[in-house]
Amino acid sequence: MTVNMPIDRRKALVIAAAIVGRILVFAFFPQLPELLTGQVEVSTPVTSYKRLQEGLFLYIRDVSPYEGGIFHQAPLLLPLFSLLPGRSSISLTTGLLYTLMDLANANALAKIADSGEAVSSRLFTSPRKGTRLDGAALSIAYLFNPFTIAGCLGRSTSAFTNTAIVHAVSNAVTGSPFRAMFALALASYLSMYPILLFPPLALLCWDQAVQKSNQKVGGLNMGMNLTASLFACINGFLWLSFMVMGGSWEFLSATYGFHLSVPDLTPNVGLWWYFFIEIFDSFREFFLGTFWLQLVAYVGGLTLRVRRQPLFIITTLLGLFAIFKPYPSISDVSLYLAFVPLYKHIFPLMRYTFIATSVMLYASLLGPAFYHLWIYAGSGNANFFYAITLVWSLGLSMLVGDMLFAVLRDEWEVERPEMKGKEIKRI
Repeated sequence: MTVNMPIDRRKALVIAAAIVGRILVFAFFPQLPELLTGQVEVSTPVTSYKRLQEGLFLYIRDVSPYEGGIFHQAPLLLPLFSLLPGRSSISLTTGLLYTLMDLANANALAKIADSGEAVSSRLFTSPRKGTRLDGAALSIAYLFNPFTIAGCLGRSTSAFTNTAIVHAVSNAVTGSPFRAMFALALASYLSMYPILLFPPLALLCWDQAVQKSNQKVGGLNMGMNLTASLFACINGFLWLSFMVMGGSWEFLSATYGFHLSVPDLTPNVGLWWYFFIEIFDSFREFFLGTFWLQLVAYVGGLTLRVRRQPLFIITTLLGLFAIFKPYPSISDVSLYLAFVPLYKHIFPLMRYTFIATSVMLYASLLGPAFYHLWIYAGSGNANFFYAITLVWSLGLSMLVGDMLFAVLRDEWEVERPEMKGKEIKRI
């Protein structure tokens, strides 16, 4: 017996279940959010809720939040959290705020899915476009992803960045380019690295403008307008931060300078911390430049090679950020995994889905265990945890690379229909 449930009712049930589940945990199991807040997989030096509390404590006492060298997040988060009642670490109000952000993300993702941009862009239409998830199904996949739930309960401030990125993409696919630039500016202000999404996001905005306009849309003019809008919004956020900080620019070095120089080598799920612990200080600047250049280099290559599918470029970059940025967390992975189901139509073309998924699950289970053995039990060393983060990055890299292969194969079969279904062999 098949149950046909209207889409709106499905979405309502999903939203209700997500709200109730999260609020029940915050209200009746406060120890779990407190535990997750301290997990290195959830919190990093630039997204930690505990560090935000430290900065907030200083801020409400008219002391510079960057005075103690603990707080390294955007200044505009401080007045927001200072307005919330009950600023304790187990505040139900804070839990509600993070829950609402998850719901806003789910709604924006549903709009992206329902737009059909993932299967049919201006320059490319997949022959498999009939196989795709609707918005309600994508909302379910996002809201009940364990990584999304852990990020919400752990109250990582990367949730604000994720919300801004999702809404930037949502506004781009629905034909609101300047709202998209505002959201991207907010994400870039909060975490810096999202500014690398500007090229594919600008292409996505341009494609939508061309499709919806009867007149010719100049790419150069639109690019200049979008660039001006982006930097105007970023400058506006920086000026507001300057005012919040009482006329001081010290937050620039404490936030963006901190991102660039990576002075805090607290363990995380990324690749940078162990490497920079081991190298000699005389080589530090060279390898910092190399690591950052490697991250930036993907933008140009992907934008040129997969130009016909700008939404997929954004999706792939989100996966690469989750692997190669200095301070990644599972919140970054949850954002990438939120976009992956948009490409359900290429899943049959992927070759290593089972292996990549198994490796990520394996690392997800063993990561906390190895960290406990190293830090608390004293029966291991840093190699235990770093080894499992390498496995985690390997699994995620396999997924990103396999999706890229599948998309290129999909495009190739459109260009050469006679090759459809034939096996690719390396010569």
